[in-house]
Amino acid sequence: MNKTQLTLIALTSLLFACKEKPKNTNPLGQPDIISVKVAPISSFGVTNSIQVTGLVSTENEANYSFKIGGVINSILVDEGQFFKKGQLLATLNTTEIAAGLAQANLGVDKAARDYARAVNLYKDSVFTLEQLQNTKTALDVAKKTSEATAFNQRYARIYAASDGFVTKKVASVGEVIGGGMPVLMTGSTQKTDSYLLKVGVTDLEWAGISAGQRAVVYLDGYPEQPFQATVLRKLQSADASIGSFQVELKLQMGNLKPAIGMFGKAAIETNTSENKTVIPFSALVEADGETGYIFTPKGTNSVRKVPVTILKFDNKNVYLKDKLEGIDRIVISNSAYLNEQSTVKIIK
Repeated sequence: MNKTQLTLIALTSLLFACKEKPKNTNPLGQPDIISVKVAPISSFGVTNSIQVTGLVSTENEANYSFKIGGVINSILVDEGQFFKKGQLLATLNTTEIAAGLAQANLGVDKAARDYARAVNLYKDSVFTLEQLQNTKTALDVAKKTSEATAFNQRYARIYAASDGFVTKKVASVGEVIGGGMPVLMTGSTQKTDSYLLKVGVTDLEWAGISAGQRAVVYLDGYPEQPFQATVLRKLQSADASIGSFQVELKLQMGNLKPAIGMFGKAAIETNTSENKTVIPFSALVEADGETGYIFTPKGTNSVRKVPVTILKFDNKNVYLKDKLEGIDRIVISNSAYLNEQSTVKIIK
């Protein structure tokens, strides 16, 4: 037998040895035995919650505008800027308004002279009572016109009605704007708890929510900090633009002032609870979204892999949506090292 034949025989023997080696064995060819702990299935009453998302807003929003139209002379605040109650925010060019007021005052002077002359003529029996009354009416109309013009002149300036901040500038200096058209969109911060999270919910979720229910909110700007909130109100009609019902959660922000429009997630606690199956975090393997797997003992030295549907997590436990029918014990240690071909030893 030559050297080549001996080499082929050695390789063939090695291949057969590798092929015949059983799975889950140690280098000596003996089965690996994985020690595991098991625990009985538990169930607890879990308060149902509704998971929602939305954007931060304020409880009191205001769109500031001029009462009359004209050319914008100045806007004294920028987007995102805070302001105080009574602060001047914007003005119109008052050239035309001042001229109108002066004209109204001249009309009052003329009507007053006409009325004084009419009184004297009436005393001399030259004017009739009707003519005297007409001049008096003309004087009263002139005075009211002057008052209305003066009122409009005062509202050619925008003053802040409360403490707040500018969320959006709708118009700019030099623009011609009509009366009542928004110039500044603002949010009020006159109260420390005036921030809201406006969320959209489905029909069924809307029916299960009521004012005063508690919620826990996480904002993207403060990812590690939970904020307590309560349901302030739920609107009675659907929002046509997003096709869902809107619910407003009142946030307890303390001294923090989040940006308007910041994204947030909330869990609203309902007034109902259900018994849910609870397993330790260590028992869960291969979790992906709502789907995960656990192992349950099969006989005395093997395990079976079982799929589960996840409801929610907390710091220590996993809550399952469905009951584990026909299962009374689960593996709670070394689950990550197991498969259905594993040989196990159950320890206490």
